[in-house]
Amino acid sequence: MKVMVFDVGGTEIKYSVMDEQMNRFDAGSVPTPQDTQEHFLDTIYALYAPHKDEVAGIAMALPGFVDANTGYVSNGGALLYNTGTQVGQLVRERCGCRVTLENDGKAAAIAELRAGALQGCCNAAVFIIGTGVGGGIIANGQLVRGVHFTAGEYSFVNTNADEWENAEKTMACQCSTKYLLKWYRARKGLPADAPMNGKLFFDAANAAEPEALEVLERFCKMVAVQIYNLTVLLDVEKVAIGGGISKQPLLLDSLRRVYAGLFASRGESPYMIGLPRCEIVPCHFSSEANQVGALYTYLQAESKTI
Repeated sequence: MKVMVFDVGGTEIKYSVMDEQMNRFDAGSVPTPQDTQEHFLDTIYALYAPHKDEVAGIAMALPGFVDANTGYVSNGGALLYNTGTQVGQLVRERCGCRVTLENDGKAAAIAELRAGALQGCCNAAVFIIGTGVGGGIIANGQLVRGVHFTAGEYSFVNTNADEWENAEKTMACQCSTKYLLKWYRARKGLPADAPMNGKLFFDAANAAEPEALEVLERFCKMVAVQIYNLTVLLDVEKVAIGGGISKQPLLLDSLRRVYAGLFASRGESPYMIGLPRCEIVPCHFSSEANQVGALYTYLQAESKTI
């Protein structure tokens, strides 16, 4: 059996045809529509149509508060046009096939727990760095969804109680690729709309450009503090980093160093005694983790109907 799999992000929609062994065929990506849900649905159908005779249905990972049982999205996150709508039903009606939906961060957590970097973990988390910050929490070996399906929505975490009204003091702003690139443009004195992406940034950072390394250090401090918070709150064994920039060894090396530095900076504090440190690892499935997890969700739902 083959399934059409979509990983819908705030910037691009990645897609592929996948079989039950997680083999991927005809993979590609297109820009995510930013204007209307109708445009979004048209885009999904246009990608699905050439494959409709070879796949059994659609598995989709997307941002927002997603009820994986019903396909209802109570908050669309990076795609606000999906807020308060039955996205699963709408895609099903447009494409005429079976459709399952899963939150993107939770999809990545499912993939990593089932067959990736978090196999065998009791408590763990994924941290997906993209347009926003996707997340998934594993507790007692199980994915935590939450009563309202908001567990692991790191983007909404406030990072500074003294500036509650400042919408940029959130993980969505301080721990995302979008803001990493924003800070780099500002540091270089470039216009806010100057072309920039993760590859260009890491080309500069890997070449030891001082401005890029300065921004990377700031970014890693933001992420490392939040991983520290996860360690304190959930006693996680591992945090798996995903998203496109997770493929950069420099990011992981810098993040581990800065995370260790947080503990070292308070080394004399008696309150730090016995506080565990988690292992920071890359997602095994890298930027494909969302697609793999979406497929697992589809296959699990399919098994329940047999």
